[in-house]
Amino acid sequence: MSVRRDRRERMQHQREELRRLRQRMRQRGHELRRMGSRGQPEESRAAILHAAAIEFSEQGIAGARTDAIARQARVNKALLYYYFHDKEALYGAVLDDAFGRMRAAIFHALDSDLPAREKILAYVGTYFDFIASNQIYPKLMQREMMRARAGDSQHIERLVKNYFEPIYRRVSELLHQGIKEGTFRKVDPAHFVPSMIAMIVFYFSGAPVMRRVFGFDPLTQERIRERRAAVLDFISAALFRPCAGAGSGVHP
Repeated sequence: MSVRRDRRERMQHQREELRRLRQRMRQRGHELRRMGSRGQPEESRAAILHAAAIEFSEQGIAGARTDAIARQARVNKALLYYYFHDKEALYGAVLDDAFGRMRAAIFHALDSDLPAREKILAYVGTYFDFIASNQIYPKLMQREMMRARAGDSQHIERLVKNYFEPIYRRVSELLHQGIKEGTFRKVDPAHFVPSMIAMIVFYFSGAPVMRRVFGFDPLTQERIRERRAAVLDFISAALFRPCAGAGSGVHP
């Protein structure tokens, strides 16, 4: 019964993720409809990537089926292979799309002219909001890390070079800036940056377990807002040196 319940919950979560993805695409003016030709390349490709992200996050690359992806994207299978010559290429494109959009959002926060305190909170808030709005990405990330650990990843070097390392370098520079200015405690970025990320990612990837432990759904909008505030408060307490007459510096 527990296995069946877990399967039903995963299927319900997958349907909800697809519904939200379609809503966001409609808001951007990209209606998901039957696209059986090559006359709508951007819309077709985006629909395939969205459907593939869900399939890969739930089934992994070995278990994912391209016919299921084509069906959810509302394209024919031949069109899918026109854009992506095989499943591995599609999987790599999904990873680039996911982490490319994440990098763009984070760099927008890090490129601001805010003081170090406000900027580190802007970074954390942006990262949190991105993951909260794209809850399948922690699953994608975990699956790819497992492939990399087993030596099976064809993409990890590119992901590190194009996304992970540039983000880590920018956040490390910000931490060193705050330490030099005397506003941050002396922390080691090699430990502090992964800790910040883990506080965000694990909350969403561990939601099925937390739902059973805590007795409530951690993914309601109210609970997500509470978690966001808690993450910002925790990081502020761990990183910021006390300032006379200043508050915690946490922004809702």
